[in-house]
Amino acid sequence: MIAQIETKNYTAEEYLELEIASETRNEYYNGEIIPMTGGTPNHNDIAGNLYILLKLALKGKAYRTFYVDQRLWIPDVSLYTYPDVMVLQKPLELQTGRKDTVINPCFIGEVLSKSTQNYDRSEKFAAYRTIPTFQEYLLIDQYRIHVEHYVKTAVNQWIFSEYDDPNVTLSFRVFEFQIKIAELYENIDFTNQS
Repeated sequence: MIAQIETKNYTAEEYLELEIASETRNEYYNGEIIPMTGGTPNHNDIAGNLYILLKLALKGKAYRTFYVDQRLWIPDVSLYTYPDVMVLQKPLELQTGRKDTVINPCFIGEVLSKSTQNYDRSEKFAAYRTIPTFQEYLLIDQYRIHVEHYVKTAVNQWIFSEYDDPNVTLSFRVFEFQIKIAELYENIDFTNQS
């Protein structure tokens, strides 16, 4: 006889209670708590580069920029997650009854890792698309120069572009800002990666 492994389903309230006390970050998806793995130096630097570039470009404008630790609630799919980089238009919209969880990003950037790249491109992107304010998605590969850029053009319509040339200039649509792909990869070392 094969033993069955029983997994506990958590309510969103139970998750939030546990998450506040947790020393590590966890996603919550439809009752399941999923530990988030630690990032590599390249992952951290690329996300940091994107955050700094956006933070400087949007200084004094009607946006807030967040890096790694800001929790996002996506009610349509019952998902709490922590995007690598998020931009929200002011005023911030918070989940009802919460002071630590936002709901209105217009831009999200994720650095791809081997363990999450399929999820970031598929289920997570599908979840993000249920957010009414969400208009732009950037996926950055940490193992080679490769950037995937999605821009919402109409309801249920997105344009996809990809870049492998560090000298190409990427234009953000939601906040009229441009950067060279090379700026995202500043100080990145592609050697010694598994």
